[in-house]
Amino acid sequence: MKPFRFTRIQYASGDWDTDQRMPANLLHSLIEYTTIPVEETERVVQLNSTDLFRSPFCYLSGHKLVEFSTVERDHFKRYVQNGGFVFVDDCNHDIDGLFAKSFEQEMARTFGPKALQKIPNNHPIYTAFFKFTDGPPTTSFELNGWGDDLVHDYLKAITINGRIGVLYSNKDYGCEWDYDFRNKRFLAEDNTKFGVNIVTYALTSI
Repeated sequence: MKPFRFTRIQYASGDWDTDQRMPANLLHSLIEYTTIPVEETERVVQLNSTDLFRSPFCYLSGHKLVEFSTVERDHFKRYVQNGGFVFVDDCNHDIDGLFAKSFEQEMARTFGPKALQKIPNNHPIYTAFFKFTDGPPTTSFELNGWGDDLVHDYLKAITINGRIGVLYSNKDYGCEWDYDFRNKRFLAEDNTKFGVNIVTYALTSI
């Protein structure tokens, strides 16, 4: 197995470079809990570059506008349809915010108006490694009233040939997992465990 590399998508619109400490925390958890070999540094690829097609897993996030160029849209669609997995996280935790609205519009434009759908809380992604019997774990940003002040008890996804190609979260996991690594030992429960599930699902559902 080739080492897993956390790959972040850089897109021309909006702000793509969020939560810079998060990848290292997630990679550490993969090392701690699994036997998946990992590259220890994050990789950034431009959405309009063919380098995108070298990674089975990509991450896309932001707070602002998401509006792909023609080339970016074509690459995103071909990447997902050819077996790639994109985890998309709304850093605003806000279903009415600019990132959420523009990203969902972009997905409707790219894959069709009904492509992005809620996934059930018994979906295999919730048992891909750790068990999350109640669906997606809640973030502190939801509980503390950040963004739309709602607890989103679901995730959305675009499913291609029976597997998730785009996993979409309004829960702001990126910020939840973005902390100084030295503080991780003070957590009552390692909140990156769901990230382990996401990566495990992405690598085993191909």
